[in-house]
Amino acid sequence: MIDKTPALNRADRLRRRQVSAKRVSDQPSAKFGSKCDAQARANTSRDPELLRRLLRAKDRMDAASHEDWPVRRLARVSCVSAAHFARSFKEAFGLPPHRYLLTRRIERATALLRDTDVPITDIAFQTGWKSLGTFGRTFRDITGESPGDVRARQRAALHELERVPACFVSAAQRPDLTIAVSEKRRQDAGGIKAPSKKTEVL
Repeated sequence: MIDKTPALNRADRLRRRQVSAKRVSDQPSAKFGSKCDAQARANTSRDPELLRRLLRAKDRMDAASHEDWPVRRLARVSCVSAAHFARSFKEAFGLPPHRYLLTRRIERATALLRDTDVPITDIAFQTGWKSLGTFGRTFRDITGESPGDVRARQRAALHELERVPACFVSAAQRPDLTIAVSEKRRQDAGGIKAPSKKTEVL
C-alpha cells in the first residue's frame, strides 16, 4: 500500500500559502504597498524564465518601435497573461510598457533629426505617430524642445559628437520618463517644473 501522507502534506502546505498570500493582498495598499512591490520585484528578478520572456517582448519593441505594441500583443509574445505581463514588465525594467515604447520612439526620432535630412513629417510617421501634431506635442512634452529646435541644436553641436559612437549618443539622449506624459503636461500647465535630467557629452 502506497503512503499518500507526504503528498497530502505538500498540498496542505500549498493551500495554506495561497490563503496567506490572499490575506496579505486583501490588506490596504498604503500599509503593505512598498513591501509587496519590493517582494514582487525580487520575485521577478529571481525567475529567469519570466525575465527571458519579458526580454523577448522588450527586444521586439526595440526592433520595431514604430509599430503598435498594445499590452495584449506583448503578452502574447511573452506567453503570459496581459495583467501579469504589465505588472512584471514594470517591476523588471522600472517603466510600464507604453512608457518604455515612448522612450524608444523619441530616441529614434532624435537620432533621425540629428543624423539625417529626412523631413520632420516623415520622421513622425517613421517612428510610429499617426499625425505630425501628436508627434510634435509629445516630443516637446518629453524633451522640452520642438523637433525643429532639436535638429538645429544637434547640428550646431555635431562636431562635438563626431568621435562618439552613435549608440552611445542615442543612449545618452534617451528620455527618462519617470512620470507619465499626461502628468508632465499637467505640471507644466500648473507652473510646476518637473525635474529635468540633462546629459552633457564631453
